[in-house]
Amino acid sequence: MPISNTPSSPTHNARADGRTATQLRPVSIQTGFTRYAEGSVLITLGHTQVLCNASVLDKVPPFLKGAGRGWVTAEYGMLPRSTHTRSDREAARGKQSGRTQEIQRLIGRSLRAVFDLEALGERTLHLDCDVIQADGGTRCASITGAWVAAALAVRRLMQDGSLTTNPVLDHVAAVSVGLVGETCLLDLDYTEDSSCGADVNVVMTGAGNLVEVQGTAEGQTFGRRTLNELLDLAEAGIAQLVEEQKRALGTL
Repeated sequence: MPISNTPSSPTHNARADGRTATQLRPVSIQTGFTRYAEGSVLITLGHTQVLCNASVLDKVPPFLKGAGRGWVTAEYGMLPRSTHTRSDREAARGKQSGRTQEIQRLIGRSLRAVFDLEALGERTLHLDCDVIQADGGTRCASITGAWVAAALAVRRLMQDGSLTTNPVLDHVAAVSVGLVGETCLLDLDYTEDSSCGADVNVVMTGAGNLVEVQGTAEGQTFGRRTLNELLDLAEAGIAQLVEEQKRALGTL
């Protein structure tokens, strides 16, 4: 079976929004966005906006009771009219979609990959990621913003003496890359995502280690060389997102 191998992406190739193939959308991470959560962030990538709130709960799931370890988990949702047409709240339908469940599990796995759960102690860090406006990459924005919200919550626990050891081992961030025509693109918006031949979501730590790679051929197969190029694009983009995380926390 033939497998396509595309040529290298030209860095000068302009997109509809004027970006080159290797450019992220404009990124903003606003901390302290809500009053009550222990950690709160509004993350914006282009026209995608996600509110990420971190709550500290003095309990753990039943399977961890008495184990001396904590837990990090997440919920994800898209608010009505976050897209071009209004969608019903999933609570009104009485169940979450498979997509919602898959994304919130991904967010939880991604954050747990960089947490020392024993150092967290018997408490739960619960991340709520609500999409206010969607223009592609909402799961990746949620992971990147949720990590900052979690780090802010941990900072508060350290400051009030509830924790003596920082359980955050490293940064984690995520970005989408894809194959549009013969070009590999970084950080797809909705139009690019809906028309791409292949779509890959990449989650990496600040140290550059992979946490998860979700790659799908959507009408266009791709070879190992193209996958390597997409991963290289994602690695460079995630390094920039980690810098934005540090800037938001004042640790740059």
